[in-house]
Amino acid sequence: MARTTPLDPPPDDDRPLYGRIAALLLDELRDGTIPPGERLPGERHLAAHFGVSRETVRQALEVLRRSGVVATDRRGSHATLPGRPVEAPESLTFPVGARSADPCAVDRATVTWEPPPPEHAQALGLAPYRPTLMHRYLSVTPDGRSLRTAVTSFSPVALAEVAELARYRDRADGATPAQLRRAYDWMRKAGLSLHHRDAITQVGDASSVRVTRRVHDQFARPLEITDLVVDAERAALVYEFTLPAAG
Repeated sequence: MARTTPLDPPPDDDRPLYGRIAALLLDELRDGTIPPGERLPGERHLAAHFGVSRETVRQALEVLRRSGVVATDRRGSHATLPGRPVEAPESLTFPVGARSADPCAVDRATVTWEPPPPEHAQALGLAPYRPTLMHRYLSVTPDGRSLRTAVTSFSPVALAEVAELARYRDRADGATPAQLRRAYDWMRKAGLSLHHRDAITQVGDASSVRVTRRVHDQFARPLEITDLVVDAERAALVYEFTLPAAG
């Protein structure tokens, strides 16, 4: 959802501000920015998106509810305009690229609540030494020739928006197994659009590479940063994406 700031109304537009915001939001529902069935961002985010108060957003949503294009339940407000159903994309298994292609590989994942590395804190907008949820993943083949490690730090935004992630704080002892394979599914279900940016660099020698992944939402807020290191003599680092056909 691109940021839109309402302009001064034209002279013949005598609608109240909430009515104009309702019209702008309706346009975004119709053009598919928010697909049918998807949860709308929260009032706070919509207020920032449109540059108005939360009360104005609340009134605009009420207008759309009365007209039947938005429904609200205990999970929030959802678009109800007719259209093609949202197809579940091929799930990205978190952390992407960390699992070895060898079916016999052994993996281990844990979470901790601690200050992240300085570069992670900077990327997530965290104050120095402020703790957050960190995920550590290790995968190794039986012969020990392929080793993959991934360290992820989640942002305060991710923990505030995604209830499934927030629940891990109480289990973040560094010892309890914590596979977060569905982390990206959880983010999507929380109404977040995910934008991945991967930077790949060589580490040490030609057999090791580092992938630094940064994930933001539709409001350009950081959600997580992951450092994945692959140490393998001949293993390939494969990323697989599925794009639906147009029409």
